[in-house]
Amino acid sequence: MADPLETTQLALPYIAAAQAQKHVTHNAALKMLDGIVQLAVEASAATAPPGAPAEGARYLLGASPTGVWSGQGGKLAVYADGAWWFATPRTGWLAYDRGTDQLLVLKASGWTTV
Repeated sequence: MADPLETTQLALPYIAAAQAQKHVTHNAALKMLDGIVQLAVEASAATAPPGAPAEGARYLLGASPTGVWSGQGGKLAVYADGAWWFATPRTGWLAYDRGTDQLLVLKASGWTTV
């Protein structure tokens, strides 16, 4: 059986035993951890990306986002290193919405105020 390529819960990349440039995989995992752990977002159900996002800005996306977020509905958008990357939240994740000053939990039915 082949080794898994990523962790089960956060989908962080593993470093392969004989992998060259191990720092690339390690740095990608750190970038993902920085975006996902201790999740505080600028807004939830966001549909339009900001014109000038701050480094590290995070948004929970609505069902039909536009612009560079198009096709990423329901995901977490993170702005890092001058570009957006996306993660798929899993049931049970918690997020603090700075815009509404509310704590949210992801249930099967969607993000709900705690």
